[in-house]
Amino acid sequence: MTAMLRWTPPVRGKHQRSVEIKEQMILHTRFLCVWVLRGPRTPEAVLRRRVAAAAKRLRKRGAVRVVLPEEFAFREQLGELRPVSTLSLRQAMAADWARWSLIRRGVPAAGARVAVCADTLTGEVVRTVTELSLRHRYVLLDLPYGGEELCRSLRREYGVSLLLRPAPEELAAADAALLFAPRKTAPAALPVYDESRPLPPLFLPPALEEQLPGGVNREQLLSVLRERGQQVTMGP
Repeated sequence: MTAMLRWTPPVRGKHQRSVEIKEQMILHTRFLCVWVLRGPRTPEAVLRRRVAAAAKRLRKRGAVRVVLPEEFAFREQLGELRPVSTLSLRQAMAADWARWSLIRRGVPAAGARVAVCADTLTGEVVRTVTELSLRHRYVLLDLPYGGEELCRSLRREYGVSLLLRPAPEELAAADAALLFAPRKTAPAALPVYDESRPLPPLFLPPALEEQLPGGVNREQLLSVLRERGQQVTMGP
């Protein structure tokens, strides 16, 4: 089960529990939500105890991962409760991230040189390379081994050429480089593998955006909702 941890402010004259937990549906997705009381003067030591107590209750209810508040500083108190990973979202949006980066820098997308760097040819890498090959004239694939069959398939099905294992100077000259694994020779790097790197703006359809709670990590929340079938798009 996926949990969500949210801060709740104190209300003068109202008795409030320091930790309150209940299930909540967000866009047809069930979350086990916990509200932790936090005021502007609440000591950090008190917040650590409350977060630890909240995490313990979530784990007892079967939660294994959690959507966290924005700028959350108490991950050590979560114990075995894992923050929601955004890696699958990043991989799914990789081709759009490259296009967004090119547009922001005024690079014509059709003639751009876009590289994909990976250690293995996973399904997400294949999908990303295929999308890029249909959008851009020059696509480079930096792999330590393999990829020949993908090159033949793209040429046979779409008539596009894929440059496999480019030289370091060719990789360095790419207008955008999607890194599914670390590389040192890609200056225009977009590190897909690095979950600490913020993504460009992501959106749901406007009618659904209004139903999202505020104050939580947006990328983590959208990662969960995308897993449940919601369509996530990247801003212009």
